[in-house]
Amino acid sequence: MSAFTTRPEILGRFGVVTSTHWIASAVGMKILEQGGNAFDAAVATGLVLQVVEPHLNGPGGDMPAIIYSRAKNKVEVICAQAPTPAGATIEHYKAEGLDVIPGDGLLATVIPGAWDGWMLMLRDYGRLTLREVLEPAIYYAEQGHPVLPRVAATIAGLAEFFRAEWPTSYATWLPGGVAPAPWSNVTNPDLARTWTRILAEAESKDGREAQIDAARDAFYRGFVAEKIAGYLETAEVMDASGKRHRAVLTADDLAGYAAHVEEPLTYDYQGWTVAKCGPWNQGPVFLQALALLKGFDLGAMDPMGADFIHHVVEAKKLAYADREVYYGDPNFATVPMDVLLSDDYNDARRKLIGTTASMDLRPGIVPGYEDQAARTMALLDSLSRTDQAVYEPTMAHLSEKKGDTVHIDVIDNEGNMVSVTPSGGWLQSSPSIPGLGFCLNSRAQMFWLEPGLPTSLEPGKRPRTTLTPSLALKDGVPQLSFGTPGGDQQDQWQLVFFLRYVHHNMNLQEAIDAPLFHSSHFPSSFFPRSREPGMIMAETSFPAEVLKDLRARGHRITEAEPWTVGRMTAARRDPDGLLRAAATPRLMQAYAVGR
Repeated sequence: MSAFTTRPEILGRFGVVTSTHWIASAVGMKILEQGGNAFDAAVATGLVLQVVEPHLNGPGGDMPAIIYSRAKNKVEVICAQAPTPAGATIEHYKAEGLDVIPGDGLLATVIPGAWDGWMLMLRDYGRLTLREVLEPAIYYAEQGHPVLPRVAATIAGLAEFFRAEWPTSYATWLPGGVAPAPWSNVTNPDLARTWTRILAEAESKDGREAQIDAARDAFYRGFVAEKIAGYLETAEVMDASGKRHRAVLTADDLAGYAAHVEEPLTYDYQGWTVAKCGPWNQGPVFLQALALLKGFDLGAMDPMGADFIHHVVEAKKLAYADREVYYGDPNFATVPMDVLLSDDYNDARRKLIGTTASMDLRPGIVPGYEDQAARTMALLDSLSRTDQAVYEPTMAHLSEKKGDTVHIDVIDNEGNMVSVTPSGGWLQSSPSIPGLGFCLNSRAQMFWLEPGLPTSLEPGKRPRTTLTPSLALKDGVPQLSFGTPGGDQQDQWQLVFFLRYVHHNMNLQEAIDAPLFHSSHFPSSFFPRSREPGMIMAETSFPAEVLKDLRARGHRITEAEPWTVGRMTAARRDPDGLLRAAATPRLMQAYAVGR
């Protein structure tokens, strides 16, 4: 008898779409039904998510994707994590009286990359027209959708702040001065008009590719850019620092941006090759954790037991400590990933995983990087706080005002695969741009205002983002796409899912349904950059004796209600062409569809 799961693992041969909202997943499936491929479906799904989950992503956000194109027979990364504006210097931010970049407002904004990333995916990998993939999003922005209770709560909680400090957001999200009730019909007419005008300008051109390029121009060099720049010329708004600041983003910054394609970083584990984004992204921590854990017999451990949790958490602590010291935009810093993923390095680091919980932040020391490690640790000691850790996922223990992320996995019957984690431009991240119906992102908060480090603020530099989709090949064949929202927890939850899937013969839905945990031992990527040494958050669906055992090993445990940790989705294509998909029941939003 098979194990009970909250939902079936979806099986079929035509196509599968799984995302963090059921409407978006249904739209993606519609695109497959009308002849689109996985890339067309992902674009349509992503644009709809900007409408139905506006507290988690938006047009002004960012978007890294890992894709497999059957035509190219190649796994690639689409990097739509845009860099900082030309005016984003440490000197300017220090002159504004800041030691840490605030988590909202206008100084936290980098160039919005999501739109160009979606258009690049559509033009170079899809086959449908801009109209076909954009019309569903226009429909829901114009006609409305049943607003999620979490969206309604976020708007209601920010109502007074919006009214007093961000009046453009007040006008967008509280029309008539009233916050929406949960499940009421909510529209975004300004956003619908923005997309409709982009579409009209695009369709004045002849040919599919020319139309998509015109849509890119409209956003970055046309009327959208003009409205953004016009607003920012005079806007001075309150942010988390408690003071009002002006943006450094300009029209020139927007005009010079374009998303690009690059090679993924990979690591081989148990017959699988896991592909992640490079070290401008936190994704390599997943690979580093695998390099550490391959020295333990995880298959012999109970995947719900204290031994499994202890070893996974201690490995993650070491990998994330290295993230703090070494990761950053490789266009600006030399990141020694060859050493960090090497057997010699990880054989030595593995010896640090003992029988009790470590309370220390312990990065490895790569020869030649001793000064960088020392200066980073001194900075973390001076700025990281242990009294108010702020992590990104939208869960019960956090304020509804915090932002988060969405995720999409799509596989079509040709074998094309997309894993994409859009985020940023949350309705609570910065004021709405008048007339556009969306706001900008707050990704610059991941930079330090200490010079000379891989993640020091510099013009033209990509933030070390937490957005981290995953794609895995089995015996060299692309098969598995997975990911989750959750900020610093993204690679933690994905790692637990992957290890259980690989070692314990679970299907996708079983691995997603299983109780989850994560560590907040290391510094958060988000303002105010806090950490909680030794802390694990674990769902109480773990047996009580497991949590007791972990406490006996020295771990500090924060208990979370069952079904509250993680937002995983996943899809797989078996070698015989059978497609599978699954989505978490947590938060009762994500859905997998397929046939």
